[in-house]
Amino acid sequence: MSKQKKSSFLQRLTGSVRMSEDRNENKEQNSVLVSEKNDNPELWQTGTSEDTDGELALDVYQTASEIIVQTFVAGVKPEDLEINITRDMLTLRGKRMESKTVKEDDFFSKELYWGSFSRVISLPQEVEPEEAEAIEKHGLLTIRLPKIDKHKRSNLKVKSL
Repeated sequence: MSKQKKSSFLQRLTGSVRMSEDRNENKEQNSVLVSEKNDNPELWQTGTSEDTDGELALDVYQTASEIIVQTFVAGVKPEDLEINITRDMLTLRGKRMESKTVKEDDFFSKELYWGSFSRVISLPQEVEPEEAEAIEKHGLLTIRLPKIDKHKRSNLKVKSL
């Protein structure tokens, strides 16, 4: 059994890894995660595939009339981004393509994520999917989801034929 080096506080906080660390250790940990995922069907319900997709970090908050979802999508072309909305769920999928090919041995650190990503979230309140709006500015994607007003009332006039 090889001696495992404990990650520094900064590495645990940021999730970064030194390139010189034993990659076999990471492969062993990933295989444990995959086997746990296969044994536990609840892990399949997250909406992401740990084997192929990265997971986007999101901020989700509300105003009086909207649910707002924000995420960074810098380097992603709009045509490589897919957003699906139902009344109670939001699905984001896309891919960030690396423009350069660099040999693994030439990296000192590698923290940027390249490739496919996805995220599925259950919304805290029902929304109107047809009225949703997505805007990207300086790499920040903001999705505005108008809430359904369940207390809204309207008077219906009866027409006589």
